[in-house]
Amino acid sequence: MNRVHIVGRKNSGKTTLVVELVAELSSRGLRVGTIKHTHHRHELDAPGKDSFRHREAGAAAVGILSPAMSAVFIPATGTERDENRYREVAGLFANCDLVVVEGDLMTEAPKIEVWRAALGTPPYAAEHSTIRAVVSDDAASIGIPVWPRGDVGFVADRVLEIARA
Repeated sequence: MNRVHIVGRKNSGKTTLVVELVAELSSRGLRVGTIKHTHHRHELDAPGKDSFRHREAGAAAVGILSPAMSAVFIPATGTERDENRYREVAGLFANCDLVVVEGDLMTEAPKIEVWRAALGTPPYAAEHSTIRAVVSDDAASIGIPVWPRGDVGFVADRVLEIARA
């Protein structure tokens, strides 16, 4: 799975940038998948539903196919930082040219940070050498490229360069 992670602090604009990148890259004819990574524990399936009961009974994976959408629930078996979790879902994204993951600062995959000075916190890039670039319209004195937040086309070009490297 060819993926790039968009990371940043809460309210930095990660979701907005992911949505804009997906729209930009899709308009270029690319098939883009997304994954939302979270540290919070969410029950994605509805307790009491058949699919939930299948999983609770021990199913290794549970799929739901409806006329409008398909979903697969795979219980997490490793730690939150386990790269195997991305390998487990890679087949579901096999027809995508790129997968943009929102979040997961601890991954081994390439990361781009969204940062805003107004939040009053330093960029993660100051602490994490695995971040390749920062996307911001604010001045940041860090030793990696700072890409203009207002130029999604430019950011998309750079993201593709990193993803294809």
